[in-house]
Amino acid sequence: MRIVDRGAKVVVIGNEPEASMVGSVLDEMLVAVRNGHTPSLADVNYALTEARNRQVADLGKILTEVPLGLRRDMQVKPRTRGQKRYLDAMRTHDVTIAIGPAGTGKTYLAMAAAVSALLNKEVNRLVLTRPAVEAGENLGFLPGDLYQKVHPYLRPLYDALYSMLDAERVRRLMEREQIEVAPLAFMRGRTLEQVFAILDEAQNTTPEQMKMFLTRLGVGTRAVVTGDVTQIDLPKGIKSGLVEAQRILRGTKGISIVHLSSADVVRHPLVQGIIDAYEADTEARTATPPARIPDIGNPV
Repeated sequence: MRIVDRGAKVVVIGNEPEASMVGSVLDEMLVAVRNGHTPSLADVNYALTEARNRQVADLGKILTEVPLGLRRDMQVKPRTRGQKRYLDAMRTHDVTIAIGPAGTGKTYLAMAAAVSALLNKEVNRLVLTRPAVEAGENLGFLPGDLYQKVHPYLRPLYDALYSMLDAERVRRLMEREQIEVAPLAFMRGRTLEQVFAILDEAQNTTPEQMKMFLTRLGVGTRAVVTGDVTQIDLPKGIKSGLVEAQRILRGTKGISIVHLSSADVVRHPLVQGIIDAYEADTEARTATPPARIPDIGNPV
């Protein structure tokens, strides 16, 4: 396979199926360029994957079209077909549950939708929350007061927020209580009205905590729940509220459950390979039955 640049033309030389696939990818990248987008290596790799699955059509448009509901000045666009489904779901449903591996933009895109809704005056406040459970650590053993113990767990939400708004604007909105960042336990007993709420790292909620959060929603409130069911840090024997929610709420009107995959990873290209390797290892270990200990009878 060779690609030759001949000025106003690009010639693809190779066998028919491969040449046709590469040609379709180049066509879509050209659409993106004409619409003002400079394709990255990740965009090209994703387009090749889509072309192999015969799904490359309209990809150039997806990469350049600002989804309805997102502010243009934020410069946030979907980079994969899965991300577009996710953004569309948040616009058309009161509750969106996004499940997928690290690097698929679950938290970032939810924050973009939330900030857009606040600045467009579609909601009055943002409520951003996470369960304070991480890799077996216990809050009681961390130094400092309650704020100092909880803050590190909420840091990823602040990071996503600061990527959308400058620090001074975030400070003013927090002072006016238009943005609240708090651990999940602080949601109990409340009713959230005219709010855009995000529950991040939801794989680390218990079923009771998940039900508690979802039943906080009042009039005019939208909620997004995000998590990765392959990275559950709950103690052994405790079910994940996210796993239970996707089973119980499947098909419920007003709720969209979006599954993202390693194909939607938009971090370093190596991240997709790492995720695929772990998934393959898990499948191999699940498919291999445990070794049987031979019966040697009762000792004499």
